[in-house]
Amino acid sequence: MGSYILDFICWEHRLVVEVDGGQHAGATDADAVRTAWLEAQGFRVIRFWNTDVLRNIDGVLLAIADELSQ
Repeated sequence: MGSYILDFICWEHRLVVEVDGGQHAGATDADAVRTAWLEAQGFRVIRFWNTDVLRNIDGVLLAIADELSQ
């Protein structure tokens, strides 16, 4: 979308789900710019660390479901 590659997008709910690895630990400024651009396009963005997805998928799914219900 735009100049970005998104991990997951739900067009119906205008929700972007990003799954970040360790390379994002030092990329907070770039991630903030990306998030601001996506929000300006009318999307909500939620982020999870890879380790959260791998170790706590139920919690991640609950957080996504919670976002979708808003």
